[in-house]
Amino acid sequence: MLVVSFWPTSRARKAEPLSLIHETACIDEGAVLGANTRIWHFSHVYAGARIGADCSLGQNCMVADGVVLGNKVKVQNNVSLYSGVTIEDEVFLGPSCVLTNIKNPRAAISRRDQYERILIRRGATVGANATILCGVTIGRHAFIAAGAVVTHNVPDYALIVGVPGKQEGWVGRHGHPLQALDEDGPARHSLGEGGVFRCVESGLRYREMEPGRLRCIDLDEDAPLKAG
Repeated sequence: MLVVSFWPTSRARKAEPLSLIHETACIDEGAVLGANTRIWHFSHVYAGARIGADCSLGQNCMVADGVVLGNKVKVQNNVSLYSGVTIEDEVFLGPSCVLTNIKNPRAAISRRDQYERILIRRGATVGANATILCGVTIGRHAFIAAGAVVTHNVPDYALIVGVPGKQEGWVGRHGHPLQALDEDGPARHSLGEGGVFRCVESGLRYREMEPGRLRCIDLDEDAPLKAG
């Protein structure tokens, strides 16, 4: 059963109406939810968590105190977001991906004062069962492949695969690996060689401005994608 909640003050201090909350979900008093956000079976949002508008939390998710989610974030089943995590707009977190907050945990030692941060920037994708070690930033529109283990900062638009994760190319805003171009069509230049790349779906072109820094040359970085 899905509950259409208008958020009485006994459930949350700050929330917009018309959020959709499954009856088994637990929303602590003091959590902040944006309009049209959906929380599914057995998920728990702690007091002090802030979730934007038009987000979706799948089954069995946890959002801890101090976690911030932007707008239009999709969190799939079985994802725990611990204190120190910040997620910008339009991020996709695949099922059972893991975001850590301590690099050297020990059950016998309390390190609550040593939590490290993770920042996942706008439009990025973290694939199913991927692991993000704490202390890193995932760049805008980066794509972390399923099962990858990320140990270092990831540039905007980077495609990261493997264990440990390594950059294997560039991905455009539509989620496809980018095709290298030259003046006459397809080319074979690779990472760090500069040049222009194209998305096979949208036709948008991207340029490697310098090694490790890609930018779209047909659409402003802050502009939304066209509907449809």
